[in-house]
Amino acid sequence: MSVTPIRLMGDPVLRTPAAPVADFDTELRQLVADLTETMFAAGGAGLAAPQIGVGLRVFTWYVDGEVGHLVNPDVVPVGEEEQIDAEGCLSIPGYRWDCRRHLHVVASGWNMHGDPVRIEGSELLARAIQHETDHLDGVLFVDRLDPDARAAALAELEAAEWAGMAAWLPAPPPVVKVSPH
Repeated sequence: MSVTPIRLMGDPVLRTPAAPVADFDTELRQLVADLTETMFAAGGAGLAAPQIGVGLRVFTWYVDGEVGHLVNPDVVPVGEEEQIDAEGCLSIPGYRWDCRRHLHVVASGWNMHGDPVRIEGSELLARAIQHETDHLDGVLFVDRLDPDARAAALAELEAAEWAGMAAWLPAPPPVVKVSPH
């Protein structure tokens, strides 16, 4: 097991949908171990493989003293109830904003050995499952903020110490010039 550097907002891997896991082998078990150790070291409630630069559909969580992982998850909301609460992300360190999520979800997938798994989660576990599954789809939680909150968050993130050259900002549309020929 090893603690792996966490990719920060702006890294293209965080915006790229992850590929389904096909091989439930030693490498997958090592990935789950690395995700778990890195999540603990960073103090997170969850961590998805793209956050450590691996484009596979795997995430771990640590909520209410329970540690788990899910491979190739399929998440379905249960009921219509929603929750709005402060949410953060290890790939957007030091920032939290109120984010709307489903209050209850059911997630199905596999464990690292290829055995089927079904997780029912509410409140923080539901939030973590939805957040990490979003990472697997190339979605960051700031994308889920209401429009005014998202604009304010992006303005705040533009000045983030780790933002570098703000490569994570949406690119302006290309300028198309018509050739005179």
